Amino acid sequence: MADDDGRSRRHHFLLVAYGFQSHINPGRVLAHRLARLGGADGSISATLSVPAATYRCMFPSPDADAAAPETEATTDDGVISYVPYSDGVDDGSVPRDAADWAARRRATSASLSAVPVTCIMCTVVFLPALDVARELDIPVTIYWIQTAALLAINYHYFVHGYGELIAAHPADPAHEVRLPGLSRPLQIGNLPSYQTDMLGSEGTKAFIEVFQEFFQHIGQWQPKVKVLVNTLDELERSALAEMKRHLEVFTVGPMVGSSTETRIHLFKHDDRDKKRYMEWLQGHPDKSVVYVSFGSLSKYTKHQMDEIVGGLRQCGRPYLLVVRRDGLADYDDESGDLEKNTQSKGMVVDWGNQLEVLSHPAVGCFVSHCGWNSTMEAMVSGVPIIGAPNMFDQPTNMLFIEEWELGIKAESNSGGVLMGTELARCIELVMGEGAKAMAIREKAKALRLRRQQQV
Repeated sequence: MADDDGRSRRHHFLLVAYGFQSHINPGRVLAHRLARLGGADGSISATLSVPAATYRCMFPSPDADAAAPETEATTDDGVISYVPYSDGVDDGSVPRDAADWAARRRATSASLSAVPVTCIMCTVVFLPALDVARELDIPVTIYWIQTAALLAINYHYFVHGYGELIAAHPADPAHEVRLPGLSRPLQIGNLPSYQTDMLGSEGTKAFIEVFQEFFQHIGQWQPKVKVLVNTLDELERSALAEMKRHLEVFTVGPMVGSSTETRIHLFKHDDRDKKRYMEWLQGHPDKSVVYVSFGSLSKYTKHQMDEIVGGLRQCGRPYLLVVRRDGLADYDDESGDLEKNTQSKGMVVDWGNQLEVLSHPAVGCFVSHCGWNSTMEAMVSGVPIIGAPNMFDQPTNMLFIEEWELGIKAESNSGGVLMGTELARCIELVMGEGAKAMAIREKAKALRLRRQQQV
């Protein structure tokens, strides 16, 4: 790249990610792609910045806990660099109140400002990134790691006053709302959970306040803010067309990397675990295994997990169940109850390389919480989805999974519990030989083949 006078110019992108599993790997994949755009001359470099507490999980060292973020060495993987940012607390905790949040925001902005860059990017909604862009007068780009539909829903909710329309019907999940750019009306129950929280929890209030400020800022920014959306044009043409009227929107999906790439795991995952479950998969026929994982944030009671295991056993198919022990509310970790309940048909692991599992030919369907990263990984792997959405964007993602005919929803009962009989019914509906199962599998396979042709 060169300036107008012909001199070579170097560009340094700083991509700031929240310290969640669901943000880090998409951030890493984008940072790698940006760095490789520079080619052999190295005219483009990229750095992925994460909270100090997360950085220490990613790159543990004996004395890391005692080190201040500014003294921790930048890590390099040969393509991009990694650097921690400090919120002034650095213990991974959430802010206690508004004053604490404001202090952490200032500290985060100051920490990020110390990194010399030509453009700052952030995953989804990150106010300190906007602060740094204004302070240093550099471009800011939003990396939207959710659907274009979610971008449109949030934009119109926070910028164009649709929040009042939604708030008027919070107790009626079947009430329909039509938003600009969406191909179909949405029911209240399909909207993001933070927009329909009738109890107004402290977490929801904080979420709403951050989104409100964020969308007001990017809606007024001149020139228009660039937004990179991790989606596919063929899936969301109307939502993308709508948002291009308001922002500079570009599709960059599927931003999942390949199944052979090294991935970052914030949870316990070593080569022995991987060898065990991959060898187990290898021993099963193609399309025979039910893969079950509900992501990095979901928590489940013993009752709910017993129902899930009961449903898996009822369907009689082999299954790989991923369950983080800290995600189980009332299981006795030491008793081994979960493993005992699985008997010989299933395998239980704490964590796994999801994209590698989904890419394995033995996997026939994916029982998922329908986070967008998981949904994209299933789509690029050609694996049908059985959705059990819980929170955030998951109900909306599930709606479109059904619209795209890539899977079905497993309905919870009136108490919010997914019963084993319902799970077993859905597994048979997707993995059986009926017309619906065949149609879903063909849709998933066709989408996967199209993505392979475009890569």
